[in-house]
Amino acid sequence: MSETTYDRLIALLDANKASYRLIDHEPEGQTDKVSAMRGHPVEAAAKCIVLIVKIGKKSSRFVLAVVPGHARVDTGKVKALFDGTYAGFAATDVAERLAGSVAGTVLPFAFHPDLILIADPSISNHDELFFNAARLDRSMALRSSDYIALAKPRLERIAVP
Repeated sequence: MSETTYDRLIALLDANKASYRLIDHEPEGQTDKVSAMRGHPVEAAAKCIVLIVKIGKKSSRFVLAVVPGHARVDTGKVKALFDGTYAGFAATDVAERLAGSVAGTVLPFAFHPDLILIADPSISNHDELFFNAARLDRSMALRSSDYIALAKPRLERIAVP
């Protein structure tokens, strides 16, 4: 059996002695609902969205945008970062393939080489970052500083409250 995205995440965190804890809950993928189940402010959640950015007529890039749970992604800013002509949500099947998990469980880590990870710096405003751990029924609380050190996102202001 192939390694799951969840297994890959746990292996990465354990190998680097990251500070995290797992939280089991009823299956839920909506940030506001799952934040309430986990018992933390929605601002401490990582909302992870896979975007397609078209650059000219023939080229495109896929971006994993990570913003706080109460915010939305400013696609205009993401488009501008790449001098793109368009930026919007990637098709669900493409997003799930690149993320290695189903919608609602996308990690704030880019394990696929075609995925460019960009996070809003405000995701580290809380000591812990909460997100579904590539599963609808299990979440993770990860020390924000460990997230930044291990995921190595490109930090750009891409969140709109």
